Amino acid sequence: MLLAEGDARAALTAFRRACAGWGELEAPYEAARARVLIGLACRALGDEDSAQMELDAGRSVFLQLDAAPDVVRVEELSRIPARQVAGGLTAREVQVLKLVATGITNRAIASELVISEKTVATHVSSVFAKLGLSSRSAATAYAYEHDLV
Repeated sequence: MLLAEGDARAALTAFRRACAGWGELEAPYEAARARVLIGLACRALGDEDSAQMELDAGRSVFLQLDAAPDVVRVEELSRIPARQVAGGLTAREVQVLKLVATGITNRAIASELVISEKTVATHVSSVFAKLGLSSRSAATAYAYEHDLV
């Protein structure tokens, strides 16, 4: 309820307590479900790295337990919807932006992502338009300011 009501910090505390309790009871399935909830609370607090770590930990336990529906659910939760990504960028645009921020060329980005150089150019243009940027250096600054690299 706390997470649904928007109190992610209190929810995170409760989920961590629940996870520890299930661990003490040696109930791996319930502990994994609590880890998924911890991941969702971390995501709500803007901590995507911790969220992904918790989701991955839950998924790992579900795989060991052959809990296929739970594995599928966690895999769906692990995909960040485009609307939650910085500036409304798609996941692919974020990948391209991160690589732009490393200073590599469109050709090198294309090679890295196994897409055409023209597709990279389209993604770069789209990133610039969505974020109101006019140069690769501005895109790099944006990526660093928003902890994308």
